[in-house]
Amino acid sequence: MPRPRETMNRPLIFKLLAIASLTLLILIPLGLIRDTVQDRLRYRLEAVASIAASYAGNQTVTGPILVVPYKIKIDELTGQDGNGKKTYSSRIEDREYLFFPKDLQMQGKLLPTERYRGLHKVLVYELQGHFGGRIDYQLPSAEQLVSDKITLLPPYLAIGISDVRGLIGSPSIKTGTQQLVLEQGAGSFGKGMHAALPPTSLAGSGGLDFSLDLALAGTESLAVTPIGDNNRIELTSSWPHPQFGGSFLPRVRNITENGFHAVWEVSSLASNAQRELRNSKDGKAAIESLQIQLAEPVNIYSQADRATKYGLLFVLLTFVGFFIFETIKQLPIHPIQYLLVGLGLAIFFLLLVSLSEHIAFWIAYLVASAACIGLLGFYLSQVLRSLRRGLGFGAMLTLLYGTLYGLLISEDNALLLGSLMLFVILAIIMIVTRKIDWYQTSALKIAQGN
Repeated sequence: MPRPRETMNRPLIFKLLAIASLTLLILIPLGLIRDTVQDRLRYRLEAVASIAASYAGNQTVTGPILVVPYKIKIDELTGQDGNGKKTYSSRIEDREYLFFPKDLQMQGKLLPTERYRGLHKVLVYELQGHFGGRIDYQLPSAEQLVSDKITLLPPYLAIGISDVRGLIGSPSIKTGTQQLVLEQGAGSFGKGMHAALPPTSLAGSGGLDFSLDLALAGTESLAVTPIGDNNRIELTSSWPHPQFGGSFLPRVRNITENGFHAVWEVSSLASNAQRELRNSKDGKAAIESLQIQLAEPVNIYSQADRATKYGLLFVLLTFVGFFIFETIKQLPIHPIQYLLVGLGLAIFFLLLVSLSEHIAFWIAYLVASAACIGLLGFYLSQVLRSLRRGLGFGAMLTLLYGTLYGLLISEDNALLLGSLMLFVILAIIMIVTRKIDWYQTSALKIAQGN
């Protein structure tokens, strides 16, 4: 025969099991809502890909590089004839000398604009860039060419561009005061353009001053390869929300509400770009570069996805509040009422993502939270049989939604704020329930049931 206290605990245990079951049940709509957010995020990525396919994609600019192709005759030992004399076979191999800028300077201005695919906004830009510098070179002497069986071919300057569809107008390149003609293709560097140099323009050793002006369109991000011995890249834009990435961060950056100004100073001692380009045979190898991305100030889908991760915590805290209120005030709340309130909390996240596609995220958050708090406050005023109690729970929900918004906008401090929030909530629950005699509470429930 069970002991009295075990018997008295059964109603309390059944109630807790019911609440736990309802909490797990709410996971179903929360999961469906999160799947919806993920679907919308995929649609947004498809919109970016669609605009990049018809406009121009992420751009990477590499160059200019002085390329001197040559053919070399290689004699290989094949064996010996009947008289013991060695026999050789010859083959011709195509190779090239690569000479990188001693000093590479680039000044550019990024002009951002917006394109739309349905509801989705995609950032595109136009780069107005100027490249300048000097390339020092050292070619074999005439005697070396003869002894090494080397035949030099016409040299050219190569400029790699990852998506040449983004070229706007006619780029201009000069060596000294001589205007060169640009043609498609960057030789062994794949996509881009090149400018042929007169065969007699290079002899022995020397230097080549160059100047390149181009306008280039792209989608969201721009990368520049620091191929010089000394590189100075300077970019400005009216976009106030840049993200700096790649292998190098700017040495100087100034970001204001009117835009940004950034300067990179990179030495070849700190970069493997030259070695990687020498080893690249098809122009497709990953090369170290500096990158700038025109980022959205608020990515509504990533913010909404982060918010849904707190959905279960919202439901659990509300159910705990119900249970404590029910225990203290001896006011029974039916499991169906628990369920309806949980669904009201869950639908907030669906309202948030749907509204944020049409209005600013903070306004969408304010409207969605106000709608849910108003609905639940009205409903709970009847459930708890008191307008004051309903308003009290509405105030609690307002505090929860306000705390969640703080977590969303302060991503760097989200863990700290979340930990403090949980600690404060646990402390409040412990303080409020410290004088409750749970055995006596269970006995009262049994008495009420009889």
